[in-house]
Amino acid sequence: MASGENDGVVLERKRTIVSALCKSRSLEPAKFLDDVRNDLKSLSVSIMKTALENNEEFNKWVIFAENFPSDSKGCSDGLNQLNKYLTDNSVLVGGGSTPSEADVIVFSTVHPYVIGLPVSDKNKLPHLMRWMDYIQNKHDFGDLFKWIVLEKAPFDPPLAKPAAKVEAEPNTKKAVPNAKAATSGAGSEKKFDMPKKQATGNTEAATDKKKLPEKVPDDKDKDLSVSLLKIQIGLIRKASKHPSADSLLVEEIDVGEGKCRQVVSGLAKYCSPDELTNRLVALITNVKPGKLRDVVSEGLVLCASNADHTNVEPLIVPEGAKIGECVTFSGHEGKPEDVLNPKKKQLDKITPNLFTDDKGVATYKGVPFMTSAGPCTSTISNASVK
Repeated sequence: MASGENDGVVLERKRTIVSALCKSRSLEPAKFLDDVRNDLKSLSVSIMKTALENNEEFNKWVIFAENFPSDSKGCSDGLNQLNKYLTDNSVLVGGGSTPSEADVIVFSTVHPYVIGLPVSDKNKLPHLMRWMDYIQNKHDFGDLFKWIVLEKAPFDPPLAKPAAKVEAEPNTKKAVPNAKAATSGAGSEKKFDMPKKQATGNTEAATDKKKLPEKVPDDKDKDLSVSLLKIQIGLIRKASKHPSADSLLVEEIDVGEGKCRQVVSGLAKYCSPDELTNRLVALITNVKPGKLRDVVSEGLVLCASNADHTNVEPLIVPEGAKIGECVTFSGHEGKPEDVLNPKKKQLDKITPNLFTDDKGVATYKGVPFMTSAGPCTSTISNASVK
């Protein structure tokens, strides 16, 4: 094929691609066809950029994220607003079930606030929690965000199909077996407001005759006590870079057991190995040992973090605290678990209640982390602790 003919084929192919891409984004292809001699990558980027700029739904959520408040009252109002919108929507843009860039932007914005909510507040935002669980399962964010654990049974999708109509047998007191499926949950808390179709007289009668009892909250939904955690004071004898992960450090920590515990922490972006060496830290020692990038970790160093995780530091242990002593919490006495059970999500349910107060004192629900030399603290006030 001659060079001129080949160029013609390539240009025609580009025109077809540009036209198809524009149609898929509801754009007029004419303005982009003038630039068809540019490389395909530049054309595609230009089309996608224009599509986002012209997408009112997308821009609405960008503005929502940009203006999301940081104060407690404003944050609560913003989360309630988002929860209300998600009552009848699976995702933020498009009306379907495929997440868009808007979902990623808003998820990243609200995650630091949602992760710190107590279980009782999370349960008041069922549609938001369902959406966040969906987004974190659809996108691989790596170590960027802590996994959000749903504290109750999985929520029904917001746009579930209505139950099939069921005819009750004439002259019987009980509905046919399938009527139970049609009326299941009639007495329990309603999670989603869905459009209703006109029920038949027989189905309505079956619903009225038998109501299911209201759901009794399960004990497992309650907050777990911090007394389950064994938090000890340790001295970092040695710290070094992880052999295969730039974001991780490996510490050898003395907690008075005769030999040091090896602990892997995600502190490489915030602390150098030299800054950690010979530093006292508070660490959870009854987590189940596991490997992080092929290196065994036998504990969890507790750190304070601001909302966007740009400022992270290990808790400051007061001078004079003893190596190996346990941190205590007044009014929360109890025997810690020998080893926390990862399947019970105990740590995930307790850590949302760990935070520093406005003076930087580390607390559990406002009760200080106490050692024999005083409370553990941080230079970051009103921070999450995990």
